[in-house]
Amino acid sequence: MIPWVDGLTIGEVLRRTAAEHGEHDALVFPQSGLKLNYRDFDRRVDEAARGLLALGIGRGDHVALWATNVPEWVILQFATARIGAVLVTVNPAYRPFELRYVLEQSDAVALFLVDRFKSSDYFAMLADVCPELARSEPGHLQSCEFPKLRWIVSLKGQPPAGAISFSEMCRRGRSSSVPGPADCQAALAATDAINIQYTSGTTGFPKAAMLAHRNLLLNAYYVGDCQRFGPDDRICIPVPFYHCFGCVLGTICAAVYGAAMIVPAESFHPLATLDAIERERATAIYGVPTMFIAQLQHESFAGRDLSSLRTGIMSGSPCPIEVMKEVVDRMGVREITIAYGQTEASPVITQTRCDDPLQLRVETVGRPLPGLEVSIIEAGTGTTLGDNQPGELCMRGHAVMLGYYKNPAATAAAITPDGWLHTGDVAVRQPNGCYRITGRIKDMVIRGGENVYPREVEEFLFTHPAVEQAAVFGVPDLKFVEELCAWIKLKAGASVSEDELRSYCRARLAHYKVPRYIRLVSEFPQTVTGKIQKFKMREAMIAELGLREHETA
Repeated sequence: MIPWVDGLTIGEVLRRTAAEHGEHDALVFPQSGLKLNYRDFDRRVDEAARGLLALGIGRGDHVALWATNVPEWVILQFATARIGAVLVTVNPAYRPFELRYVLEQSDAVALFLVDRFKSSDYFAMLADVCPELARSEPGHLQSCEFPKLRWIVSLKGQPPAGAISFSEMCRRGRSSSVPGPADCQAALAATDAINIQYTSGTTGFPKAAMLAHRNLLLNAYYVGDCQRFGPDDRICIPVPFYHCFGCVLGTICAAVYGAAMIVPAESFHPLATLDAIERERATAIYGVPTMFIAQLQHESFAGRDLSSLRTGIMSGSPCPIEVMKEVVDRMGVREITIAYGQTEASPVITQTRCDDPLQLRVETVGRPLPGLEVSIIEAGTGTTLGDNQPGELCMRGHAVMLGYYKNPAATAAAITPDGWLHTGDVAVRQPNGCYRITGRIKDMVIRGGENVYPREVEEFLFTHPAVEQAAVFGVPDLKFVEELCAWIKLKAGASVSEDELRSYCRARLAHYKVPRYIRLVSEFPQTVTGKIQKFKMREAMIAELGLREHETA
């Protein structure tokens, strides 16, 4: 069966959903009290779209959005899609150096941003990279570094000199005589690029993955279908909007099914998330493992009524089996699913289903979404591998990105001429057609000629009753080329020594899988989405152990 969204644009999908489910909640921000139904949300999107057109922004123009999870983020996402502008999502954790790169590389004509959040002063950082703004009239910015950048629009706070507020943009749209959003929407194609997402590589600058209406809508449709979504569902979205998890599996998925988007806070906080689930009777909850752990460990968890929860997604990083079981047993999310993918795949490639046996849902990342082909190949040779043989997971189908913006060499390296996307992930296909992700090709540790997949050792460490989180990676070694290192965070109140953990491993694992170095830590370096940054841990251990000279040994 062909999904009803196929061939449509994001703006058209929202219009149909608003017509069919206009009275249903669309956007809910419990902390501020904002609640919009689909009819009002669609109207707000039209208002913002007219404002963009009044600024001279139209089809194909790149619009950068540097903000936390605020209501205007979602409105702007659908407004840019409605007129065919390309939304460039910017990580709110970025600092001036990274902002400078994105504004230049993306060819953005406008930047939308919040004023501040916690210790981050976004206006001050913008002034650092674009001092010309203070001497410019709104809409007439002339920067040597960013020749296409014209408009700076503040989503919160008093706009700085040279900028305007979001409300002022909308006001200009109401008084403008330019053609309206409906005229623009009719001229768009489902295959148009509509979103640029920057991938968070561990080395070098991030690459700009270009995604189309069709990429995102089909991914959202099938991901929602795996969760059995309908218009009565209410999705709690504590994950950041700048990432595909928030703005595809969250906002676009909700619009496809007429479900409510419940946004607990500007950034993840376990208390705000638990409050939102309970108060708004969420039926679905999204998050990476670290977010679920934080909620399960929160002091208020025991007294919560989370009985409305039914389904959701755990994704973003390897999902520890023990954590998954606690989400099902203690949070009551009996139909929780596991999704696996990456930005270049819009983002989901495989997903478990609600009715899959729990054992399958805790041990695999499920089967490919409809319309996607998945193949396991031998790295280096490209030979197709059979069941139970680890190799690189490659994917082909509607989810493959259009390419990397202004980077044809990287695009050619990632996508074969016949459309296969190289994920760089090591996976195993089981005889039942489900997949297990065992690591990254670059993460694989080769110790004395033995291949060690960190994920396997991490899953073992989670079986120790004192371990809350574990991250395993390789460090250079003169004798074995690489040695294993494990960073471990203990559960609250737990006590165990590094030597005891090493003995626990030695008694149950092959000798070459036992971490030589173990460090007990209180936290891990992470991205905004909760992905653990092993390259930072590796650098820290190399410095601590004095291993720099062995890196090329």
